Amino acid sequence: MITHGNEIKIFAGNSNPALAASIAHHLGFELSEIEVGHFSDGETAVHLGETVRGRDVFIVQSTCAPVNENLMELLIMIDAARRASAGRITAVIPYFGYARQDRKARSRDPITAKLVADIITSSGADRVLTMDLHAAQIQGFFDIPVDHLLGGPLLYKYFQKKVDEDFIIVSPDIGSVSRARNVAAKLNCPMAIVDKRRPKANQIEVMNIIGDVRGKKCLMVDDMIDTAGTICQGAEALYQNGAKEIYACATHAVLSGPAIDRIRESHITEMVLLDTIPLPEEKKLDKMKVISVSKLFAKAIENIYLDKQMSEIYDD
Repeated sequence: MITHGNEIKIFAGNSNPALAASIAHHLGFELSEIEVGHFSDGETAVHLGETVRGRDVFIVQSTCAPVNENLMELLIMIDAARRASAGRITAVIPYFGYARQDRKARSRDPITAKLVADIITSSGADRVLTMDLHAAQIQGFFDIPVDHLLGGPLLYKYFQKKVDEDFIIVSPDIGSVSRARNVAAKLNCPMAIVDKRRPKANQIEVMNIIGDVRGKKCLMVDDMIDTAGTICQGAEALYQNGAKEIYACATHAVLSGPAIDRIRESHITEMVLLDTIPLPEEKKLDKMKVISVSKLFAKAIENIYLDKQMSEIYDD
């Protein structure tokens, strides 16, 4: 617990105030006073209610839906702290939006992950604390230090009690192979991969399973679940190939569009998510479980404040 008096200030935007309050609680603080509202024309209005001169300021704001509004709140809060002479400003972004366009997949595409990184840096942030970027190389898009936390340890710790000789880790697509491999190594389990192929345009995807899942308890691992198409199609493929039980876990619960209906109707027995994005009551299902990342972020903030190495936060 931090015991350095008022040298640290933690502010929260509107994207995930419950998570921010929980982080502050673990640190032994109350959230600092801030007004984040709107002018009559919709422009974001911010006022810091406490002095930040010379302080170590942490601004907690996920850039989840409404993405543009939450991003603008973050930028304006950073600018307000900078202009109020904050000693150091850390943007705590549990979920970093605009991360999926991290390269030019086609000609004339933007690289929005780099664009947003530049904007956050230009607004006055001195460093960024985030979790499970869509691609690890996005850390290099920032010209300021980035502390990249991993949600995997929280997820595989939860599933340790379910592991037996029938348990297998599954990557729901080729892009998640590295993430699934790490979890498989930690749980000492075999691994399988769902291979999606679309033989022709506008044809239904053909799902192939690389590995033997018949009679197995399968855990699909991903970084985010957006429309849930990939994870639910993967669950269907596992079911058709004889899987006994199907679990799923992910760090970021984006859950847009038809996601909830797809998950409800899927063969997934249980889905475990982290609270980097708030999950409203209308999106909660009995098969969903949410694990908080607040303690992990609190430890990370403490280590940043005390200039301690970040690897220590995973020791317990």
